[in-house]
Parts: sequence; C-alpha cells; structure tokens
Amino acid sequence: MKKKVLSLLMAVVMTFSLAVTANAAEETAQDLNGDIVILHTNDVHGAIAGYAKVAALKDAYEARGAYVLLMDAGDFIQGDPTVSTSEGATAVELMNLAGYDVVSLGNHEFDYGYQNLKDLEADADFAIVDANVLYNGRVAFEDNLVFTTPDGTKIGVFGLDTPETATKAHPAKIQGVTFLAGEDLYDCAQEQVDALTAEGCNYVICLGHLGIDDESAGNRSIDLLENVDGIDLFIDGHSHSTQDDITAALTAASQAGGNEISVDSSMVNGTVLTSTGTKLESVGVVTIDGETGRIDASTVSAASLTDEDADVAARAAAIQKEIDDEYGTVFAKTEVALNGEREPGNRTEETNLGDLITDALVWGAEREGTEVDAAVTNGGGIRASIAAGDITKKDINTVLPFGNTLSIVQVTGAELLEALEASTYCTPTSIGGFPQVSGIEFTVDTTKAYDQGELYPGSTYYGPKSIQRVTIETVGGEPFDANATYTIATNDFMAAGGDTYYAFAAASVNYDLGIAMDEVVMDYITEELKGTVTAEAYGEPAGRITVDQGLAFTDVAATSPYYDGIEWAVDEGITNGTTATTFSPYQNCTRAQIITYLWRAAGSPEPASMEPAYTDVTDTSLYFFKAVQWASEQGLVEGETFDPYAGCTRAMAVYFMWVAADSPEAAASSFTDVAADADYAGAVNWAVAQGVTLGTGDGSTFSPDTVCQRGQIVTFLYRAANAAA
Repeated sequence: MKKKVLSLLMAVVMTFSLAVTANAAEETAQDLNGDIVILHTNDVHGAIAGYAKVAALKDAYEARGAYVLLMDAGDFIQGDPTVSTSEGATAVELMNLAGYDVVSLGNHEFDYGYQNLKDLEADADFAIVDANVLYNGRVAFEDNLVFTTPDGTKIGVFGLDTPETATKAHPAKIQGVTFLAGEDLYDCAQEQVDALTAEGCNYVICLGHLGIDDESAGNRSIDLLENVDGIDLFIDGHSHSTQDDITAALTAASQAGGNEISVDSSMVNGTVLTSTGTKLESVGVVTIDGETGRIDASTVSAASLTDEDADVAARAAAIQKEIDDEYGTVFAKTEVALNGEREPGNRTEETNLGDLITDALVWGAEREGTEVDAAVTNGGGIRASIAAGDITKKDINTVLPFGNTLSIVQVTGAELLEALEASTYCTPTSIGGFPQVSGIEFTVDTTKAYDQGELYPGSTYYGPKSIQRVTIETVGGEPFDANATYTIATNDFMAAGGDTYYAFAAASVNYDLGIAMDEVVMDYITEELKGTVTAEAYGEPAGRITVDQGLAFTDVAATSPYYDGIEWAVDEGITNGTTATTFSPYQNCTRAQIITYLWRAAGSPEPASMEPAYTDVTDTSLYFFKAVQWASEQGLVEGETFDPYAGCTRAMAVYFMWVAADSPEAAASSFTDVAADADYAGAVNWAVAQGVTLGTGDGSTFSPDTVCQRGQIVTFLYRAANAAA
C-alpha cells in the first residue's frame, strides 16, 4: 500500500465524537482486518487506574482484526504518589502490563534525573523515542522506530521532547543532556521525516511532547508543523490540551493571520494534530483505513469505558493501596479550598495555596536558624488543589510531587527584580515560573511590553534587557531597595536556575538546607497553624501580587462601545483576550462560552454534582464543564443535550441572564422584532429595563436571532452588574 496524499482529497479527517463505546469487545461494527489503530495517551501524571481500561481497549481492537499500536506522548512517571514515590518504576510496570509499544518523554520524565530514566528504559518493554534529546552531543534514546503490519505497511514513529525541559527539570539532574530547540528542532524533525520516508514508511507519526501553550511559542507543535513537511499524524502532550483546546488555538492562529489552517479537521500543513488532555480522562483513537488510507482521529472519554484488563486493574489497585496505607492518614484540615489550578491560578496570579506554601518556606528556614526576608516558589511547581476538609500526606505530596528541597539564596534587590521580571514576562498568559511569594509585595503591569534581552544560558527563556513590567513595593515589610541584599527562601530547582530564575543560580550565596518542601509545609500546618488552615488566614490571597492588565488589546479602541465592558470582564477574570494583544470583540460566541462568562460573573460557584447533566457535555476536563453543570442546576437550560458549540443568539444570551436573575417581570419593550409572545420576550423586557441592551440599528430593533459577539456579551454582563450594584 503506497502512501496517498493528494489522492485522498478530503479523506484525511478528524472526528471528535466518541467513536468507541463502553464495551468495544462486544461491538457488532464492521471487521477491522487490514486497518491500523493507534491508541494514544499523554500527560497521564499518575492516573494509574485508567491503564486497565487502555489495555482492554487495545485487546478489543485487536479482537476485531485491527493492527494496534499503543503510544504515549510523555509525562507518565510523575504527578501522583502512586508513580512519583517509585520515581516512575510503577508507571513503567503498569505500562508494560498494558502493552505500550512506544513512548516519547515529557519534561517531567527528567524530574528524577537522567540516570533514573536510563534505568527505567532498561526495565521497559516499550521503546523510548526522542530525536531531539542529546546526551553529551549524541541522541540519548532511540530517535525513531518502524513498525510493519502483516500486509507490509510501514509506520514510522519518531519522538520529540519540549526544549523547555532544560529549565523545567532540575539542572543538576540533567547534566550533559541538551534539547534541540527552535530552528534546530525543526531541522531535526524534518531529518526524521526524510529518513523514515526514505526507509519506505507509508505513514510518519510524531510523538511530540511540545504542547500549544503561548508560553512555549517557537517550540510548540503548531510552530513545528508549520515548518516541517511530511508528518501524517502528530500526537501531542505537555499543555494538557483537549481537541477543543487545539481547535481554539488553531482558530486564533488563523485569525491572527498565520498560515491557512483547516480548523474543522484540526490539521496544520497537512498533518493531523491530536491530544487527549491529562490524567487519562480520555484515550486517543486514530484509525487508518486499510483500503483508502483515510485517517480518522477521535478521543473517547475513559469514563465511558467499562471493560478493564483484570491483571492491570489488580496491580494498579495494589499500588494504590500501598500508597493509601502510607499516605492516607489525615494529619490536618482546611476550612477553605486551596487553589492549585494552573490558570486562573498559580501560573497567572497570587493564590491562597501559593501564600500558604511560601509562608511555610519562610517559617521552615527560620526554624532551621536562617533568617530570611522573603520566599519565592514557582507556580508551575504547585500541581494540585486541596478541597476544604481533611488534609492527608497524599494531598500535600500531590501538590508538591517533585521532591524539591528548601534552599536559600542571597540576591541583590536588582537581581530579585530581574527574576520577577523574567518570570512574569508573558503574564497574564500562564507561565510555570510565575512567582508565588511571601514577604514581597509587587505589581506586574501587563500593558507594557517585555524588553527581551539575551537568551539565558541553556534555556528557552530570555532575560530582560531592562525592567519594564515589575515594580517591587516592599520586601520583608520594608520599602524595596535595588542595592540591598536580600535572603530568600526558595526551592532547590529555582536555586539552580530552573524556569526563569537564572538570577538565583548566579546568586552570591546559594545553599540547600536539604529539607523536603512537602515536609516543611506539613510541619508548618501542624506546628504553626495548629493543624487547621483557617479561612481567616488563607480564605483569600493576601494581596501580595497585583496583576495590572489594563486594556492592552490592539483591537479595542478607547472609543469602542465595548471598552468599559471588556475592561470590567478582564478585571473580574471573566475572560481574557483571544491572544496576548487582541480581544476579538466581534467574534461570535458559542453557548458554552456565554454560559461560562455568566458562571464566572456569578463567582464561579462549584456545581452541586459532577455527574454530567447533558449527554453532549461529559468530559470533566472541558473548560466549560462546571459552568454547564451550574447552568443545569440553575434551570438555565433544559433537556438532555446542551449543544455547547452552537452559536449563542442575542435572545439566548439575555434569556440565560434573565433566568439567572430569577426571571423578574418588567414592562414590555418596544422592539419591532420582538413579539410579545416570544419565548424570550420576558428576558428582553428585563434586559431593556436594566439597561443591559440598547437595541441595534437605530434602537428600534433587538436582532434576537443574530449570534451574540464577545464584545456584546461582556457589555451585557457589565451593565447588569452595574444595575445590580
């Protein structure tokens, strides 16, 4: 079978419906003899219970006659005590049992050091491919692998790991390891494609732990695919992205004037791009038709899979029990939920959990006899939230899974300022280096551009040429002095220059106290807080960090009728721009977007139940899942389906707002296109009475069937909030 490209016409497509049912082994669907099925996962981060379902799914497809390959795109040995306490050995054991064929590495595979990875490689029954990871200048693992089906079809697979690993892994643990980045990364990938094609491969697949986050710009999967030809399928990781996230990123790139991108099929430069989120919430299923060469890619919710491999399930349960027995004891409680989210959260703003952890670092240093002025830890090192209620050792270990230790650096005020400027260079876009602090008050002015200087050595980050965005008000309770010397408690990763903290690595004084961060936090809670994290102390962030976002959007003029609404929505955290510099006020809104805006405007209340209320919104990792659950509980939307991606009309938008406001009665409006008996008439009447809408055109019409735009909905919400006030 020869590789087909142009002859496929539109045969290479992406379908994101649930293509696999709960009992795939009992399917009566067509025989799959001659077809190729690629099952894939990424960013599992210790969600080991899901491996039994993955194994059963592989068996089910093989039973139907398909040639099946099982792959992972990295970050499988870290994230939960079930895998991190063994430094990944239990993850490899379960992946062996599940029947994985090939994996690429993520940045977190290097958390326990390069030698640990080589030891794990020796124990793995699957191949590790990473063409851009070098050790002492030579490819550290395999660069690619070729699989051959019974009918002779060749499938070439090569791997790539994010160059950010150079600063996201502890520098001391990866000495001698380098990661090709930027143009070198593109050249490396093209060389792999050319070599596999020359070897006669019919299909070329990249397992790439690159992601689509703006923080990774230049090294993202979408950047690489615009510069590399000939990849048929790119299985992505790193950014924990779902297919919806990928579609949104490609849409934004297209609107920003980039290369032509087929948004409907999520293809970049002829390559199918797919990812499954994180924590085995979904499994990727790619089917290559043996007759036509058609590539269908989908994700199936793990919750919908009921079959499990008994051996894998039993071993995962045994590992879980071992951890629960050791880590499950309750040692404290918290009166409030502690925010460990990525965004909005520890990578974008101050959080109460960030405050708690950094306060613990100050306390821990002083307990050991080291007086410090302040503490700084990176938001990317905070990996989970803690719900209100009991706290176990496992909770803390899951929040801080890296085994980092408490370290001390002495820096000048100027060096501290450089570190904070570099670690917030892209704020409000999330960044793992975002500083959570104790003893420091500072402001980030995101309306000002980052003055990019030279690339930090061995890093993908650039230092600041000048300080433009960050202003430090106080350190240790005293006015900031750029010439003063400050003693800072931090973690060993940052002290070694991890993330954006090169200034710490160059500090005049730099030493490790050797005490595990998770133990310091647990001791702080039990000894200093007497076993209870109170609402009084940590109910809200303490106000140490101010993120001044202003309105730096190039497509929102000060004279725009939407300016006030957009400024309010951004300040309230209801929505950000579509990019760092654009808001896209005239972009149409989906039902999911508007419900999410309304939910955030209501304070983002937790839904009473996480059991899906609608048959078409079942993935709990969706950004709008909680909002839709809340909408159901508020009676905003009735029926079995929600239709999240449908355009939301102006009538629908005000109807949602009206029901959320308890459907108050109001005098009839005078719009000529709103019938008195229309289902939404009461909502429009209320919206007019509240000053939420002024109508369209000359004010005589409402245009109820026109899809609501981003600028319109935030203006509606802004006016409603002002009316309520």
